[in-house]
Amino acid sequence: MKVVLQRVSHGEVEVEGEVCGKIGRGYVALVGFGCEDEEWKLEKAISKIKSLRVFPDENGKINLSIDDISGELLLVSQFTLYADCKKGNRPGFSMAMAPDKAEAMFEKFVSLAKPHFSKVQTGIFGAHMKVSLLNDGPFTIILDF
Repeated sequence: MKVVLQRVSHGEVEVEGEVCGKIGRGYVALVGFGCEDEEWKLEKAISKIKSLRVFPDENGKINLSIDDISGELLLVSQFTLYADCKKGNRPGFSMAMAPDKAEAMFEKFVSLAKPHFSKVQTGIFGAHMKVSLLNDGPFTIILDF
């Protein structure tokens, strides 16, 4: 499981001209699942995302968690995090989880995340999405579970 976590002032996902997920201050998380991933990684990822202290306190020191700021979370499925670009010019995706299993895993991840964050929004699994955000910092972290 890979998560690209971006600290944002706001974020939004649009599908076919309609906004399907929108947040204010918090994280936009691009989430991908590898073919060997298991469900236990979901709770571990939620715990890490919740506890990371990457938001500035009143002195500007990176010291606050998403909880401390009542931040919001926008989850976007992205199998391309498992692109293999070692050979040739066209990425291979054999290390990504099969779409039907990945969709179930993503939905489970969303349901497990909802009780832990003030607001959780998502894109639409498998859809062509337009993701927009204002990266605050910029501050981007890659988590690999």
